[in-house]
Amino acid sequence: MKHRVAITGLGCITAVGIGKEEFWKSLISGVSGVDYIRSFDTTGFEVKIAAEVTKFDPTQFLDKKEVRRTDRFVQFAVAAARMALEDAKLEINEGNAGDIGVSIGSGIGGIKTLEEQARVLFEKGPNRVSPLLIPMMIPDMASGFVSIVVGARGPNHALVTACASAAHSIGHSMHLIQNGHAKVMITGGAEAAISPLPVAGFTSSGALSTRNDDPKSASRPFDLNRDGFVMGEGAGIIILEELEHALKRGATIYAELVGFGETGDAYHITAPHPEGFGAAEAMRLAIADAGIQPEQIGYINAHGTSTPANDKLETMAIKAVFGEAARKVAVSSTKSMTGHLLGAAGGVEAIASVLALKEGIIPPTINYQTPDPECDLDYVPNEARKASFEYCLSNSLGFGGHNACLAFKKYNG
Repeated sequence: MKHRVAITGLGCITAVGIGKEEFWKSLISGVSGVDYIRSFDTTGFEVKIAAEVTKFDPTQFLDKKEVRRTDRFVQFAVAAARMALEDAKLEINEGNAGDIGVSIGSGIGGIKTLEEQARVLFEKGPNRVSPLLIPMMIPDMASGFVSIVVGARGPNHALVTACASAAHSIGHSMHLIQNGHAKVMITGGAEAAISPLPVAGFTSSGALSTRNDDPKSASRPFDLNRDGFVMGEGAGIIILEELEHALKRGATIYAELVGFGETGDAYHITAPHPEGFGAAEAMRLAIADAGIQPEQIGYINAHGTSTPANDKLETMAIKAVFGEAARKVAVSSTKSMTGHLLGAAGGVEAIASVLALKEGIIPPTINYQTPDPECDLDYVPNEARKASFEYCLSNSLGFGGHNACLAFKKYNG
């Protein structure tokens, strides 16, 4: 018998809110976090917009020495993890530290540190490169540093699957708890890649929106006039807990994580499969893992990047899985508000999915103005919607053909 897995804590850092309350209020109000980039001079850049976190103070979560020794993506991870643990009212001590693990994904890791130290190398020479370059840059350091800060000594790893990193981390954390390898997992994703090199690289690949004249409307998933994704940053961390363990300590339970599906497209380094096979199969596997039928899903938090290819193919995948029921399931993309958090997207969107399930409100897809004949599902356009449903899915798809789907269930006591 597999152990049941509860969600008992939520913590997030996003452009639309720090902490679950501000984040959720912004989502259901349709607030866009996209604006002009402030963190570097965009002169000469074709793309000048992003969803930056502008009100984050790392010294509220780390001491000044730790701030100097960590990249921004690690600071986001620590902050969100502390929020999630506080929300779960979970104290880590010598008695339970070995039962509590950490798995936090990042698609890119400490790219800001890498850029800074590359400049040092070329301008001042190799002897001036910081000895902290490697530990500040490597993507596993979000998991590593969180475990150090909070004292969790259970399973500890970091999965890197591009924009599916957080979802994969959450799914594999579920497996660890189900199979008795951990009682609690601190899991999700963190990313801080709004800096010159990634922006230039994504722009050169044609992936980003160039709607600089109207930043707030730039991210428009499933809209006919979408022209690319908007980069976001932040972290989304959830506390997964073996259900009986949570009940024994009187924890508040937001929802249950009941299914996980993962596949590979085996197709292209950046483009999704042209018929959405991998995404569809990931959804099928998550639904089967949950032991339910497609018709029982009431909401899908779509990957919904606002790129022409992704939104069309994700729509095709949903139709392939749900058949006629695809017309009845609500689908929305919170990336229309948060931007695309890359490796952290699945963590933030898991939180959005869990809160939608618990509160009975589906966040909208904002900036949806012109229907696309090839994207013809119910995308909850522009306004949040009250709805009662028992199950929902959250999709995450990454460069390299990585597909992950999480299935959540409403907790009914």
